Amino acid sequence: MATELEKFDSTGGFSIDKTTVVDELRNAKDLNSLEIKNSEFTDSSTTNYILRGLNTAVLQLDNVGTQIVIGANTLNFITGHVVAVNPTGVVYAAKIESCAFSDSASLVSVLSSMTTVIKDDIPAGQTWDIVPLGATGRFSYSTTRAGTTNIIKWVVSTQVVSIDWQ
Repeated sequence: MATELEKFDSTGGFSIDKTTVVDELRNAKDLNSLEIKNSEFTDSSTTNYILRGLNTAVLQLDNVGTQIVIGANTLNFITGHVVAVNPTGVVYAAKIESCAFSDSASLVSVLSSMTTVIKDDIPAGQTWDIVPLGATGRFSYSTTRAGTTNIIKWVVSTQVVSIDWQ
């Protein structure tokens, strides 16, 4: 028996479990990540994520240690906009641009990185550091805090532009 499909109605926007993800003005909201692909060139994409962590850590997408998934056989240009802050309002802000290669076994190697420091108020005697980190099928940033017991909150808005090279 044939089923007639109904027209999709978007009056008031689209929601998942009563949380609006696309509003009536076509704005995407409250997304964990956003992937954009060209339907003509399916071997490439760009995806945006937000990574977080405290103190010395590997930054993550959630509370269970999830990192950014990087596909096998890809070359990736990764841009991270970094903000770190302590409870007294001391700020570190930077942009890290990295090139990462994932081989056929999904081993992600960071080929090179360039860091542009935008704001550095870190007090003398303290160390706040962040570096890109590749692993098997994963990418993130590793942070270091030293010389203080203050909690350092790290947030990185990360864009991954990926192309399958094989």
